[in-house]
Amino acid sequence: MAETRENDRTARGKIWVSRNKEDYMATTTDHVLVVNSPIGPLTLTAQGGALTAIDFGAPDGLDSGGPIDPVLTEAARQLAAYFAGELREFALPLRPSGTPFQLTVWEALRRIPCGETVTYGELARRIGRPTAARAVGRANAQNPLPIVVPCHRVIGADGTLTGYAGGLDIKTALLAVESGQRHG
Repeated sequence: MAETRENDRTARGKIWVSRNKEDYMATTTDHVLVVNSPIGPLTLTAQGGALTAIDFGAPDGLDSGGPIDPVLTEAARQLAAYFAGELREFALPLRPSGTPFQLTVWEALRRIPCGETVTYGELARRIGRPTAARAVGRANAQNPLPIVVPCHRVIGADGTLTGYAGGLDIKTALLAVESGQRHG
């Protein structure tokens, strides 16, 4: 099980800080947890019993303390298992926010098997929009749940790695994890 840490950025794979982020204009509360991983800190956000975002890096000024949302605890556990090469498919409640087209693309991303890649054009064909490769690329770039919704598995038409929100080094590292090369 993961340990709770405060600002211990060297403890790879450990949970180190959490907070509740309240939006006083809304009636919901975001629960945030920062988890160190072999690719650097990941900021996990949950709301209403579902994972809503994964961001690369850790924001400054998070206060630790209070109970950790169970969805975030499970997401941290599954991410640690993924990076250890012990998990190939995530089983988490997800609630990404996007347009109907983006949601369609993100659902199609989840159907790409671990360890495999597809091109933007192939993904466009899979969702029934064969001429929408660029729009698929834009939706891919807006994916709020990288790793869990595996946008890193999409490559250019010529087979090269193309843009990734976390950077091409991270995309390469994630594909290496999925090909059986352990990280961390």
